[in-house]
Amino acid sequence: MVDPITPSQLSKTIRILVADDHPIVRQGLVAILNAQPDMNVVAEADNGRQAIEQFQAYEPDIAILDLQMPEVSGLEAIKAIRAVFPNAAIIMFSIYETDEDIYQGLRAGARAYLLKDTPCLEILEIIRTVSEGQRYVSTEIGTKLVARMERSNLSDREYEVLSLMAQGKSNKAIAKQLNIAENTVKFHVANIMLKLGASDRTHAVVNALHQGIIKL
Repeated sequence: MVDPITPSQLSKTIRILVADDHPIVRQGLVAILNAQPDMNVVAEADNGRQAIEQFQAYEPDIAILDLQMPEVSGLEAIKAIRAVFPNAAIIMFSIYETDEDIYQGLRAGARAYLLKDTPCLEILEIIRTVSEGQRYVSTEIGTKLVARMERSNLSDREYEVLSLMAQGKSNKAIAKQLNIAENTVKFHVANIMLKLGASDRTHAVVNALHQGIIKL
């Protein structure tokens, strides 16, 4: 149930930037938002670089950014925007719901994480909530976020090793590529399995893919 629009909300138009590299998705969302009496899409972008440029040009009240965009990802766009505009109100908009994506998006400064199958009325409610300076995290997203925060972080080197494991490389091949000893690779693999709760290398890669830590 969406709360009715209050007079105070009608007195202020929420200026919005929408960035998504899928024209149909972007245009559909823009049409829905522009049909609202208290919302106005002032800028659009179809890649992360454009999103950064459009935000700098228009300084919207809300930016809705797709997570996966060409040239610059949504995550990197958030970081770039907030480096210049630390109070920027950004909503992540994605088809992905892995706990790693959610964690990284909110950690970068997004105030909400929306899945693309979220009902339209709920999207409007969330935009209004964020425009009032609040954060929005659904129960489902919150559960995934807690799960991610409870998991130990991989080090940069462990992430490199894990990425090469996902490519099917052996310990010897990984050692050669990273210019480290094979025993060091074995040590990292053991730590990776422990942190991901995996029983073997394949299980570790599967868990990492499922959690969104790596992508093929």
